[in-house]
Amino acid sequence: MKLKIESEVLKFKKLVRLDSGKRINSCEIAFKTYGNLNKNKTNAILVCHALSGDQYCAGMNPHTNKKGWWNVLIGPGKVIDTNIFFVICSNVLGGCMGSTGPSSLKPKTKTRYGLQFPVITISDMVRLQEKLITYLGIKKLFAVIGGSMGGMQVLEWAAKFNNKINAAIPIATSYRHSAQNIAFHEIGRQAIMADPFWNRGNYYKKKIPKGGLSVARMIAHITYLSETALQRKFGRNLQNSDFFSFDFDTDFQIESYLKHQGSSFVERFDANSYLYITKAMDYFDLSANKGGLAKVFKNTNVKFCFFTFTSDWLFPTSETKTIIKSLNSSNSMVSFVEVKTDKGHDAFLLDEPEFHATLKGFIEGQITQQKI
Repeated sequence: MKLKIESEVLKFKKLVRLDSGKRINSCEIAFKTYGNLNKNKTNAILVCHALSGDQYCAGMNPHTNKKGWWNVLIGPGKVIDTNIFFVICSNVLGGCMGSTGPSSLKPKTKTRYGLQFPVITISDMVRLQEKLITYLGIKKLFAVIGGSMGGMQVLEWAAKFNNKINAAIPIATSYRHSAQNIAFHEIGRQAIMADPFWNRGNYYKKKIPKGGLSVARMIAHITYLSETALQRKFGRNLQNSDFFSFDFDTDFQIESYLKHQGSSFVERFDANSYLYITKAMDYFDLSANKGGLAKVFKNTNVKFCFFTFTSDWLFPTSETKTIIKSLNSSNSMVSFVEVKTDKGHDAFLLDEPEFHATLKGFIEGQITQQKI
């Protein structure tokens, strides 16, 4: 069966109020759907993307001509089976793949927002996702799932809209960003802002800050991997010679790999969006709410299934265990699996048999319980 993909843009004509107190006029959210919604609208799964992701989670991405970022997991007969489920994935607020963000045109002046775009939060993103789900006529989601920043959105859904989801599947994520994570993000932002072409965000009709964004991506990509995986894949292997060049050209394979990651990223992502989305991640902290994590998830009927990966040093298992401890104190329904792998944080995007098998088992169990 060929994967059915439909594309739409939801327009909000009313003012959208943000956590910052600012408002956005004529906001748009771009989204993709896969599969079909059943008669009772009980088979919908919301997929939340990570920092560098978009709404093209499966099938082919028309902008990159590559497979969707979670194509390994979503599609006919796959773990998230689109023969059974109606999958929804939206580009987050602040993104650059159709949703309103700093690269969007302001309604009145038709000029780019740039840094005039208001600073956003994970909560702002999720509130617009909830409006999207309401627009689609779905009263309750079968599940909401996502990894990394997508997992933050999942936790926000469970905290703010627990009556509208049956199951929450947060993967390789945390209830807040650590000081180390904020530090890496700040280095990336400073790399962008130090680029001579950044021009305080007003670069859209000029040269874009490719150098700064490329460096930001290279820095971030290192955090997505593990030392073991880097050593296994690259070691100290030289790129195009058996000898050192004794200059500052690319000597090592790992240098070439990171440069490729940086150069390919700048072709599909907006530098200002990178600033806004990383800041939204840094602001995220569910424990900062009054009463802390224990109160955030008190009296919830959501079924949780958490996944972590042993070599993920960006979002280590200890972060998830802190959330689980709070959920257990309120007698919530929680499943947890730590997957043994040397692939680092990015393992959630890759073909990890244990992860996929366990996720499939959880989903099948929910199908039986929810009787979709």
